[in-house]
Amino acid sequence: MERSEKFSDYLFAKMGPPNVTASVHGSELPPKTTERSDAPLELTGYRKWLSDNLMLLVTLSGVLLGVTLGLSLRPLHLHGDSIMLISYPGELFMRVLKLMILPLVISSLIAGSASLNAKMNGKIALRTLVYFASTSFFNAALGIALVLLIHPGNPDMHNNDDRSTDKRTVNLLDSLLDLGRNVFPDNLFQASIQQAHTVYLPKPSILHAFNETMNETAVLLSGGLEAQRQADELDEVVLVRDVQYRSGTNTLGIVFFCLVFGTFLGTIGQKGQVVVDFFAAIFEVIMKMVTCVMWLTPVGISSVIAGKILSVDDLGLVMAQLIWFIFTVAVGVFLYQFVVMQAIYFVFVRRNPFKFYAGLIQAMLTAFATASTAAALPITFRCMNEKLRVDPRITRFVLPIGCNINMDGTALYIAVASIFIAQMSGMVLGFGELLTVLLTSTAASMSSASVPSAALVLLLVVLTAIDAPVQDVTLLFAVDWFVDRIRTTNNMLGDCYTAAIVEELSRKELMALDAAAVNYQDMPAGTPNGHSEVMLEGQTELITDSVVVDMSAVMNNVSLQQEQQHSNRRV
Repeated sequence: MERSEKFSDYLFAKMGPPNVTASVHGSELPPKTTERSDAPLELTGYRKWLSDNLMLLVTLSGVLLGVTLGLSLRPLHLHGDSIMLISYPGELFMRVLKLMILPLVISSLIAGSASLNAKMNGKIALRTLVYFASTSFFNAALGIALVLLIHPGNPDMHNNDDRSTDKRTVNLLDSLLDLGRNVFPDNLFQASIQQAHTVYLPKPSILHAFNETMNETAVLLSGGLEAQRQADELDEVVLVRDVQYRSGTNTLGIVFFCLVFGTFLGTIGQKGQVVVDFFAAIFEVIMKMVTCVMWLTPVGISSVIAGKILSVDDLGLVMAQLIWFIFTVAVGVFLYQFVVMQAIYFVFVRRNPFKFYAGLIQAMLTAFATASTAAALPITFRCMNEKLRVDPRITRFVLPIGCNINMDGTALYIAVASIFIAQMSGMVLGFGELLTVLLTSTAASMSSASVPSAALVLLLVVLTAIDAPVQDVTLLFAVDWFVDRIRTTNNMLGDCYTAAIVEELSRKELMALDAAAVNYQDMPAGTPNGHSEVMLEGQTELITDSVVVDMSAVMNNVSLQQEQQHSNRRV
């Protein structure tokens, strides 16, 4: 035992810093021992800063390069094929990022929820959903206040000649029912490639063919206008609902299944540990793949941004016409990011919120470039786990759910855009209409997909609710590529701040779980779940969904340890 201690002391002396005299049991070792060691030198000063923020600088350079390239090539009026070739590396970059979304969501949710017991999963889920709903509601209210204050809608921009009498049938009830259908998929494999949505089709009728025949006969025989009018009345089209499937990953249904699967996986104890380790290993492999993909960021992000800038027909005219709309959305997004979000973080966590914000700049730039929270999810995981050191049990639980439900920027955008279109049409909205916009924007944002420009479809729901012209949504198509990127940063940051706040609110429970895990490992391994088969008379079998532990004793021990640490620091 003494020889092993001497050997370990010698190893520590070998690994010590240079030019420091080490000692083993009081005897000094010569400095040349450490001078010959191969231990890497610790970086200091600007070299350390460059090493820690190299990936951030790479991402920022890609954004700046894309904007510069796009603006400099616009005067050349490139052909569509040339623009496609410029956008092609960015398209491949997006495809690689989206390729890793599904295995990342599945592995993170199953491994994260299995590491917590069922009761803990319920508490974290409740806190997460309440926070998501509250922030979405606040963002919708903030958007309404800003659009009424700034009043970006100008009726002179509205062209009545372009209005069509065709109205697309959109219902908030359909959107909410589709949300439920996607949460509970009937086929897990189909959910990986398709989403359920409601469409309106002409009602099939037995009399339809007969009416067409009678219409043609009446027109031919009489040739009168009265017969034609009666024929048109008979041939009225009735639309009915039909649930169909469209291409796209139903991430919401996969999230729900993995959450339930992981929760029950954690209840079977050691028998399911091999499955938990399997998904944890998948998560680690995906994160290593993300690290490799990140070195392609300058080329991929610059290609995406340059292609978008070059694809806009008349950038100056579009910006001049809708500059106040863009300004209103940008003010709301930045006001929420730099004031409200930081204040919430400081109130709950009691730490410097801007330091936390600085650690997420790389993920925020990726979300801005890709205009998708889901595409930026791998980088978000990397920033939260490696740079900000948020508990992986919380990030694996909160981030995949927030990627599909938490759409703070989308709620703000829908509220601003709906009232903006109403202002252009000369509509005066009362308190009832504003309340309708507030509630429908909140509900529609939580049913939004984490894909680019998904909010434009949900905007039709709000416009239909307040009887505003839905045809004017086409005015926003020209600037949605830019506004979508601004609001996506709000969505991504909202997920990260939610994880940090939920971690702080759940700190006591997480400590109790850590203590319970230690007690669980010390139990005799008589049965697969770690409990002894010997049971007293009248004793029921222990529930395996969580380790039974005295919570008050655990928390008292934690408090005593913290007090001892503070007293030691003072001494």
